[in-house]
Amino acid sequence: MFDVGLGEMLVLVVLALVIFGDRLPKAAGQAGRALRQLRMMANSAQRDLKEGLGPDFADFDVTDLHPRNFVRKHLFEDLDDDFAGNDRAKDYEPANAAPDLDYGERPPFDDEAT
Repeated sequence: MFDVGLGEMLVLVVLALVIFGDRLPKAAGQAGRALRQLRMMANSAQRDLKEGLGPDFADFDVTDLHPRNFVRKHLFEDLDDDFAGNDRAKDYEPANAAPDLDYGERPPFDDEAT
């Protein structure tokens, strides 16, 4: 996630010791409590959202709201489902499909492509 190497981590530890000195354990404890409180708030908000939506949305997953997951679920999966429901889907072949070549075989030369 942060891509921090061993040397960089060592520099960060030394900087933390210089900046905080003997207050470092207290600062680390406060940071841990703040992180724990943020997690509890996020879990509480998630639980409240599910309760507020009611039983109709019992299978609702908050991670579906992430933009990447949202696009993947609502755009790409719908296209796959629509394509799979098509009777002609098994006969589909792209117009510019390249011929299957054996190992080491060179593709045909196309004068119009160069």
